[in-house]
Amino acid sequence: MAKDHGKQIKDDKKYEALRDEGASKEKAARIANTPNAGKKGGKANNLEERTKTELTKEGKKIGIEGYSRLNKKQSVERIRNH
Repeated sequence: MAKDHGKQIKDDKKYEALRDEGASKEKAARIANTPNAGKKGGKANNLEERTKTELTKEGKKIGIEGYSRLNKKQSVERIRNH
């Protein structure tokens, strides 16, 4: 039985599974609160196929600090590991 994390977490079971895998609280919450996060076949482009500008916007959106100074490879790595 998944622990109730309150109304700020939409999918407690998914949140706990991500935390058990080592994801940060922020990353686990972001994924657990995304509608259809577990559904395969999303329409998002592969990170390597995105432009530096798109990666910078994504970094800003998810709260990565210093995103504007990162090159494309560093941006992809930071977004994946955030």
